[in-house]
Amino acid sequence: MNTAKEKSIQQDAAVTFHFTIKLKDGSVADSTHQMGKPAKLVIGDGSLSDNFEQCLLGLQAGDQRTIELKAEDAFGLPNPDNIHYMDRTKFAGEVQLEVGVIMAFSGPDGAEIPGIITAIEGESVTVDFNHPLAGQDVIFDVEILAVE
Repeated sequence: MNTAKEKSIQQDAAVTFHFTIKLKDGSVADSTHQMGKPAKLVIGDGSLSDNFEQCLLGLQAGDQRTIELKAEDAFGLPNPDNIHYMDRTKFAGEVQLEVGVIMAFSGPDGAEIPGIITAIEGESVTVDFNHPLAGQDVIFDVEILAVE
């Protein structure tokens, strides 16, 4: 008799899955299907919000779920401390400064952080380092491919 039981997602499990993130209006914000390869992560490694991880616990390979998350449970609410005003001279040479452009900046620890230019007024450039989906309620469609 077969005693091998399908592994379910739990803390420290390595999970391979496809996901699609949709906004309330149905538009797709991100999808592994568009990239053509699934996402991989370890539960508890900080890749996902705690609330999203809680929704995945217990799922097994082959499971599909639609998970609705409020903004504060998904990518958080916008934090005013993440909006910075920078001098235009800090942007070197060929950089095209336009509202809506996402640029990579060096964080205090040397890691790259994306920032969105939200305003340009004279010599002042406003950069928002909040996650682009901060403040948005989202719908995650997930399809679990493997659990290790």
